[in-house]
Amino acid sequence: MPRPADPAKRRDLLAQVRAYLRHNGLANLSLRPLARALGTSDRMLLYYFGTKEQLVAEALSIDERRPLLRFQDVLGAVGTPQDAAGVRRVLEEVWRRFRTPDRRAVLPLTFEVMTASMLRPERYGPLAHEALTEWTQLLTTLFTGVGMPEARARNEATVVVDALLGLLFASAALGGEEHTDAAFHTLLDRLEPAWRTPR
Repeated sequence: MPRPADPAKRRDLLAQVRAYLRHNGLANLSLRPLARALGTSDRMLLYYFGTKEQLVAEALSIDERRPLLRFQDVLGAVGTPQDAAGVRRVLEEVWRRFRTPDRRAVLPLTFEVMTASMLRPERYGPLAHEALTEWTQLLTTLFTGVGMPEARARNEATVVVDALLGLLFASAALGGEEHTDAAFHTLLDRLEPAWRTPR
């Protein structure tokens, strides 16, 4: 009977793989160089995770600051919104947290996964889909909580998520954080009045 995998060792490997991916990216990822960098073997990685794709998927999903946890932290800091102004405060806090150094350091890998999901949807499509769906659902709940019908709330959430991704990408690719921050607040200036209008 095969010996069961050590859960603590598996968690440690995932954390190391995530750190490796943040530094080296996905583009030329190969199991043997990865294993060497981690002081193990490619056979051991396959023993714990089955395939390279499964290893990558799990490594990218263990981030302790996953959307739901981050969102709960945000609501704890600014409160559950009761109106459009409250929604704006939540989004401003989400933006502020995405602009911190530790989150900025993850952005290149995040966008590499997004690109890989289009080039290799069978491998990385589920990762991008999960992240986008999770954020969109969280913001949909935010908008329905201030009285929007479900369909409109989902549409508003999609606009916000897609716009934020675009702004974060531009900031990561081009720099110029001051201009990106100004653009973010301009976006909210345009959207917030519509959130106060019943439809």
